[in-house]
Amino acid sequence: MRVWAATHNAHKMRELSVLFDGAEVLADNPAGVVEDAPDFAGNALLKVRAVASRHRGEWCIADDSGLEVAALGGEPGVHSARYAGERCDFAANNALLLERLAGVEDRRARFVCAMAIVDPDGRAHVVEGVCGGRLAESPSGSAGFGYDPLFLPDGSDVTFAEMGDSEKNRVSHRAKASAEARKVFEKWR
Repeated sequence: MRVWAATHNAHKMRELSVLFDGAEVLADNPAGVVEDAPDFAGNALLKVRAVASRHRGEWCIADDSGLEVAALGGEPGVHSARYAGERCDFAANNALLLERLAGVEDRRARFVCAMAIVDPDGRAHVVEGVCGGRLAESPSGSAGFGYDPLFLPDGSDVTFAEMGDSEKNRVSHRAKASAEARKVFEKWR
């Protein structure tokens, strides 16, 4: 089975290749798509439809993921990748998040992944995965990407960035969304 993933993110491609083990996962950059939907599902649909228009009759997926922090009213949310500005990087996003949480006791947060799928018949489906947790006071670990050095999933004392890939891929928001996507694949057959 071949699946086109709407992404240019090498970290995300590595995760998707593991999560969709047994499938040939190929990247197709949805360049030019303006992610202006108000929620993760809407942005994922924008990206997957752009890629699906180039790969008719094939499976296509896209996800939009981000971190929602309770004490910040859900920020950074759909702006997770650009939280510190359009040309920011992971370190700048993490620094701004920690700055805004300085002195805040409520560190509850959750990662959300909305995964949009276009099946070979051209029908769109959206599934979601959520991973609850809390934010550390400072970054820890060197694996992963994005907010992984700050995020401690529920039941764990280590951040995503301190976990190995196999451990993270059992509990992450993207792992949960991918499991739901597999159900869509199975129903279609």
